Amino acid sequence: MCGAAASSDSPRCEHCGARLATVACPSCFGMMFVGAKFCSHCGARADRTEVPDGTHEFCPRCRVEMESVLIGKTPLEECPRCEGVWADADSVRQICQDQEQQAAVLGMPTSQTAQSVGIEEHIHYIPCPVCKDLMNRVNFAHCSNVIVNVCSRHGTWFDKDELQRVVEFIRAGGIEKERAREVEDLEERQRQARASAVADAWSARDLPAGWSDGGRRLGISAVAGAIEQFLRK
Repeated sequence: MCGAAASSDSPRCEHCGARLATVACPSCFGMMFVGAKFCSHCGARADRTEVPDGTHEFCPRCRVEMESVLIGKTPLEECPRCEGVWADADSVRQICQDQEQQAAVLGMPTSQTAQSVGIEEHIHYIPCPVCKDLMNRVNFAHCSNVIVNVCSRHGTWFDKDELQRVVEFIRAGGIEKERAREVEDLEERQRQARASAVADAWSARDLPAGWSDGGRRLGISAVAGAIEQFLRK
């Protein structure tokens, strides 16, 4: 628009305010310059289609009408002002499944850098663009360190760059690791439950005197005494 120099990670021109980047990469959902044919983050070919028809929701932060776009095969709505992205429940599920499958097939050696979650001084809950109820703030996959706003009925709101960070987390195997951890926790709880059931069964039995005290085993001497009483019978 004005010919001024612009930073590669700046969404708008610092001189004239023209928009420079949009969520356009169908692979990593990273920011790309308008008109770029390939993503500078992952190298994927740009595949973005504007969807002018239909009704548009309003951005829960800026209160401006969002723009409907088709990123690859995924329908999204993005705010032209704050660069936030609204994805309905089906779109979020599609993004997670597609990236998981791609990572499994390609075996991408993506290394994830842990990012700490900044502590907000004033937490601000925002309304769902569809039902207007306040959304829940959720750590995506419980361990991604990406805090997103979720409406359980309608979808998820991603602030600028959050969708890209989620995709990077998935590609790094974050969801698989979380699932494995949940399985381990479940197995450990089952082991503890079985051990507790065995302990209760032993405490309920009519044991010889000196074997236990309030459900606690008393050591070798008690065991020896119990064996001696048993042999006398």
